Amino acid sequence: MSFTDVIAQNSIKQMLLSASKAKRIPHALLFTGPSGIGKLAMAVSYARYLLCSHPLDDDACGTCPSCKRLSAFSHPDLHFSFPIVKKGNADTCEDYLKEWYDMLKSTLYFSTDDWLEKMGADNQQLLIPEKEADRIIDIMSLTSYEGKYKIMIIWLPELMNADASNNLLKLLEEPTPDSIFILVSNDATRLLPTIVSRTQSLYFRPLSISDTSEVLMNRMSLEPDVAMRIARIAGGSYLKALKQLTAGGTDTLFFEYFTRFMRLAFSRDLPSIKIWSDEVASWGREKTKAFIDYSLNMIRESFVYNFHRKELNFLDEQESSFVEKFCKFVNERNVIQLSESYSRALKDISQNANARTVLFTLALETIILIRK
Repeated sequence: MSFTDVIAQNSIKQMLLSASKAKRIPHALLFTGPSGIGKLAMAVSYARYLLCSHPLDDDACGTCPSCKRLSAFSHPDLHFSFPIVKKGNADTCEDYLKEWYDMLKSTLYFSTDDWLEKMGADNQQLLIPEKEADRIIDIMSLTSYEGKYKIMIIWLPELMNADASNNLLKLLEEPTPDSIFILVSNDATRLLPTIVSRTQSLYFRPLSISDTSEVLMNRMSLEPDVAMRIARIAGGSYLKALKQLTAGGTDTLFFEYFTRFMRLAFSRDLPSIKIWSDEVASWGREKTKAFIDYSLNMIRESFVYNFHRKELNFLDEQESSFVEKFCKFVNERNVIQLSESYSRALKDISQNANARTVLFTLALETIILIRK
């Protein structure tokens, strides 16, 4: 992974490069921002640049032994810490390194759900335990193998328990020479304020629609209109855009279930809605989340359609035909409440709530709101 592979985030790339060239490298960096926008990809790319034997002006050389080892995730001076689930005797990241490196080799844009699936631990709680913090201390107390830096990338440090957080704080207060910590956080507000204060924080902004659509066209060979529509649904997250493509179903399936849902909600057919919610829940968490994302976007598109500004809508022919009739049911009186209901359902399913219950509750709320 090189800087050129990181999607957008150019201002942060330049900031990191400038600091490195000026020999003003912080001993601890905090990359923070929403999920799926390239924080981990940037951390790995920056580590590669710092450990490169012959760095270029704007990236690692990619050809030296250090770069090659890092590309294979076998560099002795690059280390990772990440949340795990406790299974059997597994109580530190060392027990999951094979799965972790397999994940990194496949993609640097992944979610906690993807990581849980990789560990074979769906619906279990992720945690960075105290023993893992002890492991970090042991690793970072050693001298570097190649005489440059020891780099520790900690993915989702907000999932450290209290004891682990306190141990990390002590290490950040008294870092060993030539050690660099890169904390990659989706929610820095959950970190100890004293940890945050001992890092240089860099906030990663969501990707623009144009950045997301461009990379979808270039990397996924999507047609411009399809790429633009998915980029709008993704809401600044490349990961979310990928989920739209790999959820196991097409937009056609989602369209069919969305339109069926709205017709059932309007007719208040509760028995049929119960069948519908059971069917969608059976898809599994990731596909169900992708469908709710799609539905939320269709509600937004329906509201925008009322303004008769076609350039602001991103719909295919069948979606446009449906929204033309449906848009009158999404208006100033209910659009905010509808959006909040769907966003809440998405959050609940992400947090392992019972999908059937969440979907049926969402249906009841929709029945009320679309008649306002």
